[in-house]
Amino acid sequence: MAKATGSDRKTAKALLSAEGRTYAQDAGIRLRDTPQPLYQVLVMACLLSARIKASVAIDSARALFEHGMRSPRGMRDATWQQRVDALGEGHYRRYDERTATQLGEGAQLVLDAWGGDLRRVREEADGDPDRLREELRRVPGLGPVGADIFLREVQSLWPEVGPLFDGKAVQGAKRLGLPEQPEKLAGLVARDERAVFAAALVRAALDKGVVDEVREVAA
Repeated sequence: MAKATGSDRKTAKALLSAEGRTYAQDAGIRLRDTPQPLYQVLVMACLLSARIKASVAIDSARALFEHGMRSPRGMRDATWQQRVDALGEGHYRRYDERTATQLGEGAQLVLDAWGGDLRRVREEADGDPDRLREELRRVPGLGPVGADIFLREVQSLWPEVGPLFDGKAVQGAKRLGLPEQPEKLAGLVARDERAVFAAALVRAALDKGVVDEVREVAA
C-alpha cells in the first residue's frame, strides 16, 4: 500500500479543522455504547438515508428527541401524530407520514428483537460486519445506505466495522483529491478520528463550499 503523501495529510487536517464533527454530534447525541444513544443514532440514520437535505434530517432528529422520543419505548409510545408533528418541526415534510409510521414500527422491532438494546445486534453478528448490516436492515426504512450511516457513526465504539468510509465519504475524498480506498483514508487520521473524518468527507461530497474552503487552507 502506498504511503499517504504530505499533501493528503495536510488536506485531511484542514478538513478536520473545518468540519471535525460527526452527524451524531450535530443531532445532540452524546455517543456512548449504551442503549439510548445507539438508538438515537439509528433514528438519525433512518432520517439521513432519505432523499432529503442532511440539515433537515438532523433538525428532525433533534425535534424527535426533544419531544421525548429518545428511546425505542419513547418512540413507540408516542402517537403517530406526535411523530408527524416533530418531523414537521424539522421541516421533514416530504416523507413525514410514511417516516412516522416506519419509526413506530422500527421502535417496536428494536424492542421485540433486541430488548431495546442494539448492542445485542452486535453480539449476534459476532464480529461479522456483513451480518451486522443484514440485521440492521430489518429496521423499517433502514436500507443499505442507512445501515452504513449507522455503522459509520458508531465505528469508534464498534471497531470491528471499520475503517468505514461509505460511498458518500469516498465521493467527498475524490472531490478533495484524496485516496478513495478506505484503508488509505484511515491512515490519514488517528484511529479515534475515523468517524469524524468520514462525516467530514460526507460534508465535502454534499457541499462544494467545504471543498473550496479546505483546498484554500491546505494550499
